[in-house]
Amino acid sequence: MRYQGKWLAVVAFIAAVAALTVTVAVASARSHAPGNPYNLKTPGTLVVGMNLQYKPEMYLDSKGQPAGYDVVLLKALAKAMHVKLKIQNLDFTGLIPGLVAKKFDMVSVGLSATPERKKVVTFSRPYVPYAQILAQRTDDTTPATIAAWNDSSKTITSLQGSTAEQLVKKTFPKATSKSFADQNAAFLEVATGRADGIVVENYLLAQFNKSNEKKLKEAAFPKPLHVEYGSWAVQKGNGALVKYLSSFICKVQKNGQLAKFYKQTEGATLPPMPSC
Repeated sequence: MRYQGKWLAVVAFIAAVAALTVTVAVASARSHAPGNPYNLKTPGTLVVGMNLQYKPEMYLDSKGQPAGYDVVLLKALAKAMHVKLKIQNLDFTGLIPGLVAKKFDMVSVGLSATPERKKVVTFSRPYVPYAQILAQRTDDTTPATIAAWNDSSKTITSLQGSTAEQLVKKTFPKATSKSFADQNAAFLEVATGRADGIVVENYLLAQFNKSNEKKLKEAAFPKPLHVEYGSWAVQKGNGALVKYLSSFICKVQKNGQLAKFYKQTEGATLPPMPSC
């Protein structure tokens, strides 16, 4: 996703400990090879930290089960590795601390591989594309220019700890940046008039509008504020696992499965991905 720094906060880590754990069986528990070649926390089980509140990428369905693009892709990954898949659903700010503390084997929330994050975790090649846009209320007539929004009279929201938050501060330094631990809260701040805009991925805006009578619209900038890619994160130094993950992503990218999964879950055509 695109999420940025603050994972070392003690409060966030404590909150992560109390999070929901969901187990999804997708294959037999036998190892891909004798022993534990990918240095998994529990041999035969791939434990993944996620934040299941970003429909359609990752969320809990009506039965309380993990669903979405990441989940479909992870099930295919676990099947290819011949392991069980166990998903731990945490607050976003608890994911990196949990990975560093070896609570799980990898994190799947579309993290941007920033230099700061690379100091504490290792990343796979990208598996999901994101287009960061600015959204405003449908009745807001503010021109779609950086100058119009980079003003002290403007308040722009974002997800706390995300690259969207950093993008707000970098692109609109004169505006007030207001971040929230919950993505929906950041949307509602704008929809209810307590803030002027939100920087967010375009597909998340579409999902919000589906259940909120299209209260927001994408600001008509000539192009997205930023396009980036999300990667899987693993424990620092686990080269065997990250090598396998990157190889798997290339395989499904080349054989068309990645595009199929994206269309099936996101309802859109997969944007161009980095070449393998």
